[in-house]
Amino acid sequence: MASRAPRRSLRVAHPMRARSHTPIDDLRLAIDCLPLRTREAMLDGIRANDIIVGAYSDRAGGVCPMLAAHRHGGRTSFISFAHAWDRFSGAKRARRASERELRVLTAQLEASILSEADLGAAIADHQQVARDRRTREARRTGRDWLTPRETDRALADLERRRQLVGR
Repeated sequence: MASRAPRRSLRVAHPMRARSHTPIDDLRLAIDCLPLRTREAMLDGIRANDIIVGAYSDRAGGVCPMLAAHRHGGRTSFISFAHAWDRFSGAKRARRASERELRVLTAQLEASILSEADLGAAIADHQQVARDRRTREARRTGRDWLTPRETDRALADLERRRQLVGR
């Protein structure tokens, strides 16, 4: 009887499989998925409350960042943030968040808010250029009675976001 060669399993790469993320990458992605108002409220909440990891709240008055955001006006329920926060912190049980964890969370929230504010500024710039072009075209065609929109609201919103993150 002829002997067979042992079967070897070949590992095939799966190019479409999601790559593994580090806990901090998951945290940043979860933060970026939150609505802007919730991120702003969370930033206020973590500055005003004792923040914990591994639970929603504790007996000593500590709260998770989502509850802190909720108490400051960010009415969002987003379980993937809670999972990412607990994975980032390595929480096995409820405990106070370390200074390092709070610094990272604050920095990630500020960066996320500012990245959106920068996008808002780019959009406002683009809209201004488009308005200027339409105004020039309207003058050339005799329709200069059309007036461009004001951008005061967009600029005030951008300034409010910058003040919120302290920059």
